[in-house]
Amino acid sequence: MTWVLVSVMCLLLVAGYPMMMPLLGATLVAFLIYFPELSMQQIIQQMIGGVKPSALVAVPMFILAADIITRGHSAERLVDLVLRFMGHVRGGLAISVTSACALFGAVCGSTQATVVAVGGPMRPRMLRAGYRDDFTMGLIVNAADLAYLIPPSISMIIYGVLSGTSIAELFIAGIGPGLIIVVLFSAWCWFVAWRQQIPVMPRANWGERLAATRRALWPLGFPVLVVGGIYGGIFSPTEAAAVCVLYAVILELVVFRSIGLRDLWDVALGTGVMTSIIFILIAAGAAFSWIISFAQLPQNIIAGLGLADASVWKVLLAVNVAFFLGCMFVDSVVVMLILVPIFSPLIAAAGLDPVLVGVIVTLQVAIGAATPPFGVNLFTAVAVFQRPFIEVVRGVPVFLLILLGVTVLTMVVPDIALLLRDLAFR
Repeated sequence: MTWVLVSVMCLLLVAGYPMMMPLLGATLVAFLIYFPELSMQQIIQQMIGGVKPSALVAVPMFILAADIITRGHSAERLVDLVLRFMGHVRGGLAISVTSACALFGAVCGSTQATVVAVGGPMRPRMLRAGYRDDFTMGLIVNAADLAYLIPPSISMIIYGVLSGTSIAELFIAGIGPGLIIVVLFSAWCWFVAWRQQIPVMPRANWGERLAATRRALWPLGFPVLVVGGIYGGIFSPTEAAAVCVLYAVILELVVFRSIGLRDLWDVALGTGVMTSIIFILIAAGAAFSWIISFAQLPQNIIAGLGLADASVWKVLLAVNVAFFLGCMFVDSVVVMLILVPIFSPLIAAAGLDPVLVGVIVTLQVAIGAATPPFGVNLFTAVAVFQRPFIEVVRGVPVFLLILLGVTVLTMVVPDIALLLRDLAFR
């Protein structure tokens, strides 16, 4: 049955069908050939059940908030704030890109929005300062991955729903690895600037820094709302998403007046299209997961790979390799829909903390977003920067090595992810 499912999915993918068709096609083939006693109504029920969890309401909310602020002035103000404080150090402009991506990721939770909002204005400035274009694009594409780790994170929401893991705990556990990535990326930026003798920007005076801080106070309210609201017990992650939308509308429509009511309609329409794509994938994945669970395929695959009694390290290695390879070729949502149900029994049997595994999976999703051949950030950069795919990819490898290093470090020292979680919830 496993080979039949894989063959059907590969055939439909090669034929050029969107990803929901391979998932549904493989599910229907398995249903018709192997389980004729089942009712089609059961498949439909599983699809509906897949999109029923209330936590998924946060996904379109965070997408909508991200789209609103991407069209507004929030990104510009955050970038200016970081430049005023970091621009004068060696590599300060590149370090500012990394920090700005982290801040904007904490505002919107979307890597592609971060590439557009931060990469658009910062790439020309880096080129004028003397940085090579391949390094510049590689930095932007990979620094945008911080949006996956620093809350709010859409990938963590989906993982939490699929695995039954607390989304609030996942959010706070991603902060530690995210900050380490910021530090390591910044160190590499300093080294590149030193090696290439990139000129240092003039130091901003404290008056300019204070003015930039005042301008950025409103956008900095987003992470305060999300992190402070959730861990202060004021509202749930789903409610935090709704508050973010309201805050984004007030900020960009009323305070900054950067968008109008007509823009809101266009943004909402785009959010609706993106949400429908994600939810169709989740529904199809729920049916697929139910079929493979009904057939006990996860147990058979784990036994076939010799992982039934595997050690914790072998389980973590298997999870990392599977998600790394999967996210290289397929959208991360689809990879999670397929692999999380397969690995969940193995993770539970090994006694691994599901929050730690969730952070590691999110790291692999982040790596996959910037890994050839099908990383979504790469194609976003190609569209935004209007450069050939090969030029965008050329500067990526060193940053991928750093991200893989942080993954290994998180496996070796779990407290990198779990310390803040334990302080907040234990």
